[in-house]
Amino acid sequence: MPPLTFAGAREMVLRTVRAARTPPPPETVPLSDACGRILASPVAADRETPALSRSVRDGFAVRAADLPGALDVIGEVRAGEAPTRTVGPGQAIEIMTGAPLPPGADAVVMIEHTRRDGARVLIDAPAEPGQFINPRGCEAAAGETVLTPGHRLDYADIALLACFGHDPVAVRRRPEVAILPTGDELVDIHETPADYQIRNSNACSLAAQVARAGGIPRVLPPARDRFAHTRDSIADGLASDLLLLSGGVSAGKYDVVEAALADLGAEFFFDRVLIQPGQPLVFGRVRGKFFFGLPGNPSSTMVTFEIFARAALELLAGADETPLPMTLARLTRDFRHRAGLTRFLPARLSPDGAEVTPIPWHGSGDIPALSRANAYLVADPDRGEYPSGELIRVLLK
Repeated sequence: MPPLTFAGAREMVLRTVRAARTPPPPETVPLSDACGRILASPVAADRETPALSRSVRDGFAVRAADLPGALDVIGEVRAGEAPTRTVGPGQAIEIMTGAPLPPGADAVVMIEHTRRDGARVLIDAPAEPGQFINPRGCEAAAGETVLTPGHRLDYADIALLACFGHDPVAVRRRPEVAILPTGDELVDIHETPADYQIRNSNACSLAAQVARAGGIPRVLPPARDRFAHTRDSIADGLASDLLLLSGGVSAGKYDVVEAALADLGAEFFFDRVLIQPGQPLVFGRVRGKFFFGLPGNPSSTMVTFEIFARAALELLAGADETPLPMTLARLTRDFRHRAGLTRFLPARLSPDGAEVTPIPWHGSGDIPALSRANAYLVADPDRGEYPSGELIRVLLK
């Protein structure tokens, strides 16, 4: 099958998984454990908010019709207490931020725009009715749906849930993701590898990426470069909700992953994408489960998970949207690459996010370079040169 562009391959993943998925069943978790989870049920406000009209500034609650003028200060009201006095003609009540508006007042004047003279306050400028006041119910009405199912909860959502007393919270069960590294060269990370061996780092990085994306990683023992062993290992991985394979998807003599998948009846949606790193990327479905055959070089594994497999995992978890965390930043130096591929190269984004610097690296196996990076510079396939100072896309790490 012909290779797909980056955009075409990502659209294929999103469209295919979205059409076939069944959201996982709900479960109830404490509010303290809900951040990052996918909401399973709509959330409604249990009361109007604010429950009373309240001030958004420290100052004086007044009648706009009395200004400008000198007003008698007849009391004060703080956040957390109910007003006990009514503002009448020529009167004002000192008010604090968040305090309920006293009856009779229709405006708040900031304290910086007033002068005290004993029991009176002098205000030289007019006021508009409603200024510096949040009216009752302006943020949410009682019974209003404030969060919908499929939404990934962040820290602001946790505050919203707490505001309306939602604890515990109904969320979607997290999908289990089988991680199957492949290759005779792999040894356990606690072993001392021979010169011709490598430690199984991809399984560790993928497990971390899966957990960060909201899945439960299940790391399987490495599949060796033999057809029968790889086939049996894949069959074991299909007990999970999603299968990620690392390595064995190139065109080498001992790259048997695609053959083993085909023997199990796999449907392949694509097996090559015009990107670097990660061209020999396989995406398909077998026995009702989606799988990704990720290239085995560490950079390829990490990048292809972030831009393709993560989206599938989030959709399978019940999320409605799976945006890529991209931004624009100015290059700190000239950058060149060979046009024709979309490239995701290690880079360092400045602390303010305004500038990006490519990091020297030695190919897809250069893990130290990936560790030094906090982002990936995204080079478009239709241009090969970017001058210093030009904006370029950046994928956050």
